[in-house]
Amino acid sequence: METLKAPGTTRGDMTRIGKSIVIKGELSCSEDLYIDGQVEGTIDPKGNRLIIGPNGSVKANVNACAVIVQGKLEGTIHASDRVDLKQSAIVVGDITTQRISIEEGAHLMGSVNIQKEAPKKEVLGGIALSPSEAAQPEKR
Repeated sequence: METLKAPGTTRGDMTRIGKSIVIKGELSCSEDLYIDGQVEGTIDPKGNRLIIGPNGSVKANVNACAVIVQGKLEGTIHASDRVDLKQSAIVVGDITTQRISIEEGAHLMGSVNIQKEAPKKEVLGGIALSPSEAAQPEKR
C-alpha cells in the first residue's frame, strides 16, 4: 500500500491498494482509498471516498461518503453522499445512498435505497430545533 497525494484534487491523501495486493479482514483509513487489488471483509474509509479501480475485486460491506466502482464489488454499499457505477462496474448487493449514477453497460444485481438528506437543525437561543419545531413557535 502506498499513500499518495490525489492528483489534481484538494482532498488530500489517498491510499492505493495495487493489483498484486490481497487483503482479508477489516480495512479502515482516514483518507480516500483506491483499490485495484483484492479485498474481502469490511471497508470503512471513515467518511471519505472509496474508489474500486478496473482491476479491483471486492467482497465486502462498505461504509463511505462516496463510492466509485469501475471493477467488481460483492456486498452492501452504504454511502452517505453518492455512488457512481462506471461502465465496467459489476455490483452484486444492495446500495443505500442519497444519490446514484449508473453508466450504460454497468451491471447491478441488488436493490437501491435512495435516502433523503438528514434534516438540518436550526439553532434558536442556544437550543437546537428541528425544522418542524422551528416552524411552530407556540410549542416553545
